[in-house]
Amino acid sequence: MTGVELADIYRNYIACLNRQDWPALGRFVHDEVAHNARPLGLAGYRAMLEQDFREIPDLRFNIEMVISEPPHVAARLKFECTPVGTFLGLAVNGRRVSFCENVFYEFRDGKIRQVWSIIDKAAIEAQL
Repeated sequence: MTGVELADIYRNYIACLNRQDWPALGRFVHDEVAHNARPLGLAGYRAMLEQDFREIPDLRFNIEMVISEPPHVAARLKFECTPVGTFLGLAVNGRRVSFCENVFYEFRDGKIRQVWSIIDKAAIEAQL
């Protein structure tokens, strides 16, 4: 798989998340996916994402940058959203916040197998 092909799969994955098309998630995410070294499996990963959308009803993943070097993808995602309560231990409580996430993915068999994610919590704190 080329870097361009892998980046296209990643963009389609992000579109799937933004549609909240949970039945299609398995086309992009490996059955044995892990997030920040925690093995979740596809069902656990889906549950994590569904919880994110419950806590942040206007959640939308916006790609600012994507770099693909198979089997890895690195991305900077931008969020402008309104968490309904506590987010990352911060009492956001319906205030609109803007922040970025730096995330690295490892693909296996054309699907996301490992995810390493860091959210810019300091950016949120500065807005509160």
